[in-house]
Amino acid sequence: MATTKVVVGRLGRPHGVRGEVTVELRTDEPELRFAPGSSLFVEGSSRKPLLVESYRFHGSIMLVSFRGVTDRNQAEALRGTILESEVDDQERPTGEDEFYDRQLVGLQVKVDQQSIGHVTEVLHLPAHDVLVIVGENKRELLLPFIAEFVSEVNLEARSISATPPPGLFDENFEVVSDTNAD
Repeated sequence: MATTKVVVGRLGRPHGVRGEVTVELRTDEPELRFAPGSSLFVEGSSRKPLLVESYRFHGSIMLVSFRGVTDRNQAEALRGTILESEVDDQERPTGEDEFYDRQLVGLQVKVDQQSIGHVTEVLHLPAHDVLVIVGENKRELLLPFIAEFVSEVNLEARSISATPPPGLFDENFEVVSDTNAD
């Protein structure tokens, strides 16, 4: 089973005196990624993973307790830590039209059957997600990831079919040849 590490959260300030920490979530599946007994890795570190003891929501804020973190000072030492979870490469979201960022990054984006570049990042903005596409000319294009502009995501073909509205891309927008795209 091949796995990939994905970012699931960033630890914030301590909550209370018993070692709980706030979490800025970067996953749509906190109940899965922060389930008691889950191992979470510190991004870019070879230190032992943090083992989740429990999690709960205090209003809209997620609070997590880790094994061995029993007081406010230990929790404060974790502030700013980026957490990663190991995810099976074959795992898919439950919704038919849902995708993990890691599935979209690297996909070739096509307009009228011609490549305009590859997805390098997915931005999660308040209104909707946005695909960052880098073309052969190294220019970044931003495409709202909404049904109106993205007609198909084909993971097997590693491509996205897009129908951007007139004027979304400026006059220097260039379509690149499929032979140059990976």
